[in-house]
Amino acid sequence: MRTQVAIIGSGPAGLLLGQLLYRASIDNVIVDRASKTHILTRIRAGVLEEGTAALLEQAGVDARLKAQNLLHDGFDLVFDNEVHHIDLFGLTGGKRVHVYGQTEMTRDLMDAREAEGLETYYGADDVLPHDFDGDNPRVSFVCDGQSIDIDCDFIAGCDGFHGVSRQSPPAGAMTVMEKTYPFGWLGLMADVPPVSDELIYANHQRGFALCSMRSPTRSRYYIQCPLEDHVEDWSDTRFWDELRRRLPAQIAAKITTAPPLEMSIAPLRSVVSEPMRFGRLFLAGDAAHIVPPTGAKGLNLAASDVHYLFEGLREFYTDRSSAGIDAYSARALHRVWNAERFSWWMTSVMHRFPQMSAFDRRLQQAEFYQLVHSKAASTALAENYVGLPF
Repeated sequence: MRTQVAIIGSGPAGLLLGQLLYRASIDNVIVDRASKTHILTRIRAGVLEEGTAALLEQAGVDARLKAQNLLHDGFDLVFDNEVHHIDLFGLTGGKRVHVYGQTEMTRDLMDAREAEGLETYYGADDVLPHDFDGDNPRVSFVCDGQSIDIDCDFIAGCDGFHGVSRQSPPAGAMTVMEKTYPFGWLGLMADVPPVSDELIYANHQRGFALCSMRSPTRSRYYIQCPLEDHVEDWSDTRFWDELRRRLPAQIAAKITTAPPLEMSIAPLRSVVSEPMRFGRLFLAGDAAHIVPPTGAKGLNLAASDVHYLFEGLREFYTDRSSAGIDAYSARALHRVWNAERFSWWMTSVMHRFPQMSAFDRRLQQAEFYQLVHSKAASTALAENYVGLPF
């Protein structure tokens, strides 16, 4: 089999790249070790920057997004029960964020790909990229008992942190920088109306809490928990009670409870792998970097990687110029590190850390005071939250 771009991974990054390439008349094949059903049952993020929404429009898969997404002009910060509103729209000159589940975005991209009859292999075994240090890379895999080789010009590794793409560069070629946080997020999703029309981020003496949503009838809540906790330690009643404790009384009183659709614990960490290109293999999304969920940058960073990679590949095939692909890693990493800084900062401000000193606590209070009383500080927060330009 021969194609121009072989894409490993059919999450949002791989599917979005495939759709953009198709609309630019660049042949591509997607291979994923997971099944389509498994991919569509994964619970993921739901806040999209305007840049991500624009890419979905460019890819021609924004109809359901425009019909169903929730546009948010701001969000609330809560610090020791004091509520402060961040006016994203006013502080950024009219920018917003879109609340639309990653699973829905993935479904839209899958449906579009299937409608066009584009080649996609789900449930593939033994997926391996080969010879990407030369001019004739290929991807091999086994699907339905058949061994398949895809000869290609380029390989896009969009298969996540545990995927084969990031494991394939030679030893010493990649530098991995990592920061782990001493707590996790316990998340619960339930079919109940959100407690607020916009997100609420709360710093409480018992720990962080976040009130989010996926739709007007489906809510997603999180609370900070110790890393040693397990989901089995938490009944839904215990979760709801703890969430209420971490919110101001007037907000807690409005929470509607119901049995959870899903509960899970996610550890928080920051990871950046440099570079993001190895010959004709390009890493994108979680294959290259991880951010804490604070600030909702993970999916949006994957989208910006796709933007830079797509533009580079389009230049290569349309203009016969390699300038874009040669600059891909540096361009993507510049935005990655800005998002890592913002996610680290927001995580540091909004969480209670083990063994926090009185000095540390006072610094958090001073940071919140600055956000409340300084338009410059609020603007910097808003600009990063809605997303820096690609």
